[in-house]
Amino acid sequence: MAEFFDRLDDKHMAMIGRQPVFFVATAADDARINLSPKGYDAFRVLSPSRVAYLDLGGSGNETHAHLAADGRITVMFCDFDRPALILRIYGRGRPVLPQDADWDALAGQFDLLPGTRQIFDIAVESVQTSCGWGVPFMDYREERHTLKKAHGQADPDEWVAKTQGRTISIDGLPTRPTDRYFKGE
Repeated sequence: MAEFFDRLDDKHMAMIGRQPVFFVATAADDARINLSPKGYDAFRVLSPSRVAYLDLGGSGNETHAHLAADGRITVMFCDFDRPALILRIYGRGRPVLPQDADWDALAGQFDLLPGTRQIFDIAVESVQTSCGWGVPFMDYREERHTLKKAHGQADPDEWVAKTQGRTISIDGLPTRPTDRYFKGE
């Protein structure tokens, strides 16, 4: 049975903290629905009504385009162990880029990873939990290091130039590119 909450509580935050993967969904009028899996230590609960996640450069920038156009975002966590639980955060998000005035304060919540492009800052509007009894048991083995490795080996000037050229989503929506390369640790 699904339950709704106005904000994250301590049990929700503990469940989120145990998950090595989460999923992000966004949409905009006349655009594809974007659903992306996310890994790494990239999600932060900033308060019961605010969360954020670190975004690395990848195949596109649909989440940024959708949030700029519409603002709606859903983040989902699945507990693949016991107890079974699915947790969804419904909210309004916005991209925060390195050149934005509030970048430093938000970036201070994370260990920036190679290829960090932006942080998505999300105001929690509601939280839903459901049983998760249909989700299989799965064991976490380890992170894939390929994306961080590829970004870490990139030439900083070439990386920024490539990112600067990606200003349109696959559906033709505008995005703002980052102006900085982060090599990470």
